[in-house]
Amino acid sequence: MSEPRTPNAARRSGRSQQAILSATVELVGELGYARLTIEAIAARAGVGKQTIYRWWPSKGAVVLDAFVALSGADQDTALPDTGDIEADLKAVLRATAVELLNPRFDLPSRALTAESQADPALAKQFVDEVLRPHLEAIKDRLRSAQRAGQVAKGVDLDVAVELLVGPLYHRWLLRTAPLSEAYAETVVDYALAALRPAGVLGGRRGRK
Repeated sequence: MSEPRTPNAARRSGRSQQAILSATVELVGELGYARLTIEAIAARAGVGKQTIYRWWPSKGAVVLDAFVALSGADQDTALPDTGDIEADLKAVLRATAVELLNPRFDLPSRALTAESQADPALAKQFVDEVLRPHLEAIKDRLRSAQRAGQVAKGVDLDVAVELLVGPLYHRWLLRTAPLSEAYAETVVDYALAALRPAGVLGGRRGRK
């Protein structure tokens, strides 16, 4: 007769954490950040409120981790390097625009952006865990293009990254105009026109 199995605490904790993160994403979409509560998350996830507080200190921290899991920000963020900086950047910025327009990303991301204005610790965590890896990946790709002579020497690559992603986030956050994949491509065209070495034509404009 086989002995009864001992419950796997790590597996149970993993399932509970996943349930909490999934419930958080669902509830942010349904209720918005302001109306979201730890109690509501616990009820949806089927766990006790103290279980959530054992792993996260605040509602904002739970939403941040849920967003990181949803966006895959904890995965490899390296950009493709086909040798064509224009094509690579356009592929990435098109994908960024699509992600920002996805309601599952839009709502928690806006909630975190708003909440971080009043919570410096959350703001730093949001930048470090969500934004910084993607910004550094773009910077690394630009550095590679710089070595290949596709980006001018002496260019401040931190500023170059902002030239690329800043306009997308400006349109998304302030809703000043429609955000689209076509707009993302235009941003790349304009940014690279400023970043290329003098006399170097880019991409399609340089081809007969």
